[in-house]
Order: sequence, then C-alpha cells, then structure tokens
Amino acid sequence: MNKYGLVGKKLGHSLSPIIHNYVFKSLKIDGEYSLYEIEDSKNILEIMLKKGIKGFNVTIPYKESIIEHLDYISEEAKKIGAVNLVKIEKGKSYGYNSDYFGVIEMLKKSEVQVKNKLCYVLGSGGASKSVIVALSDLEAKEIIVVTRDVEKKKEELKNKFKDIKVVSYDEIGMGDIIINTTPLGMYPNIDSTPVNKDILKNFNVAVDIVYNPKITKFLKEADEIGLKCVDGITMLIAQAIKSDELWEGIKIDNSIEDRIEKILLERLK
Repeated sequence: MNKYGLVGKKLGHSLSPIIHNYVFKSLKIDGEYSLYEIEDSKNILEIMLKKGIKGFNVTIPYKESIIEHLDYISEEAKKIGAVNLVKIEKGKSYGYNSDYFGVIEMLKKSEVQVKNKLCYVLGSGGASKSVIVALSDLEAKEIIVVTRDVEKKKEELKNKFKDIKVVSYDEIGMGDIIINTTPLGMYPNIDSTPVNKDILKNFNVAVDIVYNPKITKFLKEADEIGLKCVDGITMLIAQAIKSDELWEGIKIDNSIEDRIEKILLERLK
C-alpha cells in the first residue's frame, strides 16, 4: 500500500483524509492518507522516509521551512516561496505548490476570465501568494494586494512580486475581480467579512478561498448586488486531486470533484 499524509503542527479537523481516501477508493488505488503532527520541520523528511511515506502535503507552519530540505522545487513553488506538496521518488524529494493549481482550476471551472483583468487580492498572508502567482500566470492586467499593514508588507511583497501594487483597504478602487484570501468569514466567525457592499459594487466577480461555510458573508453580500460568485471548496478539492495526480502519476477525471463536494458539504453541516 502507498502511504500518504498531511504534515503540520496542529491538524485537528482537517478534511484532507476524507478527500484523498475517497479518491483512492473510487479509483481502486492501493493507498492510504493519514495525518502526521510533527513538532519540528527539520525532521519532517527523515520521519516520513522512516514511515515509508511516498508523498505528503505540508501545512502551517512548515510550508516555507520545508524548502531547504528538498532536492527539487517546482517553478510555481519557487515563485510563491512555499511548498505544500512533497513527492518522494527513488530517495529524492520533490516539492510543489498544489494551492497554485487549485486556484487556477477554481477560476477555470467557474469560467472566470483573468486575462487583461484588474484583480484585487484581499490579504497578504501565505494564501495570497499562491493567488498572486496564479493570477500573474493567467495574465491579469494588474494585481493589487490589499493589506491592513501596508508599510510592513509593501517591501516584503514588492521584493518578491515586482509588478504588483500594495494598498490599504481605504484605497480600494474600481476593478474586475476581488478575491478574499483572509480567514474573515470562516467558521465559527461567519458574521465577519473583509469588505462591505460599497466596495463590492465596484467589481464584477467575487472569489472567496474560504470553504467553511461554502457561502461566506462576503459571497452572500456580493451575490445580493449581482456579482458572479466563486466559493473556495473547488480550490480545496482541486489542490488535493493535483496532489494525488502527482503522487500516482495519473490524470483524474473532473467528474470525481462533484462527488467529493457533496460529501464535504454534508460533513461541514
């Protein structure tokens, strides 16, 4: 049996085992996905190799610190500066960022055209970096990152992403696509939202990478004023499936995503 898993410090209520084990069962893959709570990133590869793990996902707080321990880093992971997917093959370790592929699949499935569009990204944490790189590769006209701490984040972000702008929430103007990468609106704080309707009305598309709840207050208010809305559950599933494809060297049919979404929504209730 091929052993896979999620590595992090505190994994609590992760939905990852549900997704991956469903994929393995559906496709008759002899695989198993488990959770591995580890206290120190320096030991991750050693521990995984001893356990005979063929591949693993990486979550907070190890997405950046794992990089120096890997033999190979993919292009998208280099641009983002974070790895959340590791494949071990013939004693070598390969790092990728499946969140990047999840963002692209989410936008593609929802038929959101990014090319030549003005995009605002709310939040400047780790999740925003995957979104920034995906939007850039999809040829967005302009990417503007919105943060509450402009002075602190501007230098960090501009050093990494040369062509973006960094502004405060008071400086949000007109645009095409607005994407929330902050945790605002996530369960149990479902009554919070990063921006109000006065800002949302300046856009055509609202995207939220939060997936619990499926329809956040941010998306609910966007829908009420007629914006096209995209929720985060597609990204969650797509990044997981990308992991399975890379680990197993296969292409997984998109039809499985809809079945997984039904299972997750039932679980999230």
